[in-house]
Amino acid sequence: MNHNKLFLVLFIAALVGVFLGFDGHQLLTLENLQAHQESLRQWIDQNRVLAVAGYAGIYVAVTALSLPGAAIMTLAGGAFFGNLYGLVTVSIASTAGASLAFLVARFLMRDTLRERYADTVARMDRGIGKDGAYYLATLRLVPVFPFFLINLAMGLTSMKLRTYVLVSWLAMLPGTFVYVNAGTQLGQIQSTSDIVSADLLLSFALLGAFPLLAKFLVGFIRRRKVYAGWRKPVHFDYNLLVIGGGAAGLVSAYIGAAVKARVALIEKDRMGGDCLNTGCVPSKALIRSARAADTLRHAHRYGLESVPVAGSFRSVMRRVKAVIARVEPHDSPERYRKLGVECISAEASFVSPWTVAIRHNDGRTEHLTARSIIVATGGKPLLPAIPGLVEMQPLTSDNLWKLEEQPQRLLILGGGPIGSELAQAFARLGSQVTQVEKGDRLLPREDVEVSELILNQFRADGVDVRLGHSAVSFCRENGEKVAWCEYEGVRVRIPFDEVLVAVGRRANTQGLNLEGMGIEPLANGAVPVEEDMSLRYPNVFACGDVAGPYQFTHAAAHQAWYAAVNGLFGQFRRFRVDYRVMPWVTFTSPEVARVGLSEAEARARGVAYEVTRYGLDDLDRAIADSDAFGFIKVLTPPGKDRILGVVVVGARAGEILAEFTLAMKHGLGLNKILGTIHPYPTWNESAKYVAGEWKRAHAPDGVLALLEKFHRWRLGKNKNSVRSKNSHAPDQGPK
Repeated sequence: MNHNKLFLVLFIAALVGVFLGFDGHQLLTLENLQAHQESLRQWIDQNRVLAVAGYAGIYVAVTALSLPGAAIMTLAGGAFFGNLYGLVTVSIASTAGASLAFLVARFLMRDTLRERYADTVARMDRGIGKDGAYYLATLRLVPVFPFFLINLAMGLTSMKLRTYVLVSWLAMLPGTFVYVNAGTQLGQIQSTSDIVSADLLLSFALLGAFPLLAKFLVGFIRRRKVYAGWRKPVHFDYNLLVIGGGAAGLVSAYIGAAVKARVALIEKDRMGGDCLNTGCVPSKALIRSARAADTLRHAHRYGLESVPVAGSFRSVMRRVKAVIARVEPHDSPERYRKLGVECISAEASFVSPWTVAIRHNDGRTEHLTARSIIVATGGKPLLPAIPGLVEMQPLTSDNLWKLEEQPQRLLILGGGPIGSELAQAFARLGSQVTQVEKGDRLLPREDVEVSELILNQFRADGVDVRLGHSAVSFCRENGEKVAWCEYEGVRVRIPFDEVLVAVGRRANTQGLNLEGMGIEPLANGAVPVEEDMSLRYPNVFACGDVAGPYQFTHAAAHQAWYAAVNGLFGQFRRFRVDYRVMPWVTFTSPEVARVGLSEAEARARGVAYEVTRYGLDDLDRAIADSDAFGFIKVLTPPGKDRILGVVVVGARAGEILAEFTLAMKHGLGLNKILGTIHPYPTWNESAKYVAGEWKRAHAPDGVLALLEKFHRWRLGKNKNSVRSKNSHAPDQGPK
């Protein structure tokens, strides 16, 4: 606690001490007020201005310090100043005092809470920013809720002071009037229960529901305004219409069919989207072949003779296509038709919030209507505007799989997950790979130590990693393809045979007629979605790469649940998408897996944390597999076992991460993982061992010292008679 906060705490404590020391809690009672009513009235009549100022000052102090007696002070306002002046004085003083309490709570505690519970505070702030005024008004209008708690609680949020002051002043007026008016009849009041009857409380409860009703009405009017100019169909063809047959679209359609809704899925190209055809499946198949090549090349690690890798790149690519073909039935139109989804091969564009025009491959066009529509059109690789790049006929994650001849010299632009996975894979398959990254490290979203570890492994695999290099132009020189890069102000020449671009992705929104719907995509092409995955219109949703912010298949499936459920049942309840536990894996060797906060993110958000590490080189299964390499790093709040984030770097990192993801999702700490039986010898034993490291670091030394003394006492011998562990003298029998 800094000096300013400490001074304020001491000052408040002193004021409270003075109040209690002079029996302020005894003075501000109904009996005392009634007993001195006449004498106080006479003094006030003679000193009106001083009386009003003094009364207001005391009222502000009582409210700001959350002292007992605010209700009695309000009665006094009516008794001594009448309805009008009493109401004005009390409403201003109570608002001022509440605002001071609000500011004090914010100054003393908000920073601490934000440091310790950053995610919780961020979610709370988002809710307050959206609906805080409605909730504050509701709490203020119902006198059952203690006002001092409202002052303190709201001070811990991000609500603006002017919003707090205005809403508090307006919402407290009805209750203030009731008490001030009652104060004009002070002699007839026996207790405060005479003021707030059951009927009055019911009236206030109904009044308190008004802000929430107003919120509903505002939302209703806003929706009506959004739909203004559009004509809603009387009848619909479908309950749910999904545009796009990738991961997000398939899951959306599956959920709709599972709850017996009438669902149509429109896909203009191949079902399965990027993940099946050009992304996850083919890249992992290629990586597996590359790993096999690396195993053969280093077979001596397993007691075998290392052999030169011989094989055809064509054969590798045939295997990749075979893997796609084997997975393809999982995402096929035939399967989804059996599930009850109508699959349509066509291109779609919006006509209205309920209608899309579809253009079939044979040129036919028809209009389809649906109560809810989901946009799941995915994304595509981004091609930067670098002079000469297009003339090089660059490879991307889309067209890479058409290669039949292995590039001898492969230039890869980008040091993110896609570029890194493919750089290592092609290097292990025998290409001379040069990887260009304009930043200062690979995998920039990970911690620095992870980037350095991957960089060292890449260089050991023969990848020529060029950090800090920016590609500025491409050309042909004497029949050779050349990239010119800039590095620390110097132009660097890099010859190559093929260039693979992996510098990011852009959402697919062209042809959807979003502009005709008043929907403007973001800079990266993604559409702006609300927390329930809806777009501008409450019945139009988006999920997957087209919605962002994550470019993962599992993220797309996660979003699809919210889009489908809200699209089908949103008129009853809407669910807000939850990104709190989002895992991801980069399938390099070693794999890099993470869930929750990294150290860099924790520092950037001001979250207090401590780190527990376990080296996978100590794991029996890793040693047996000759993969004793990598580590697990767990972030927890200081002194607590709650998991804030986990980084796993190792041969089975993706599988190891699943246990931590489950634990974080359901609020299980490291103690629960430690208490779970893990089969031996497995890679997932490492989760238990890192939990054991945390437990060891937080062992209660005082308790252990007492236990040591207890066990020594249980031996029945004093300290000096305990036999030394180093003594080898034989026991002496009776003489």
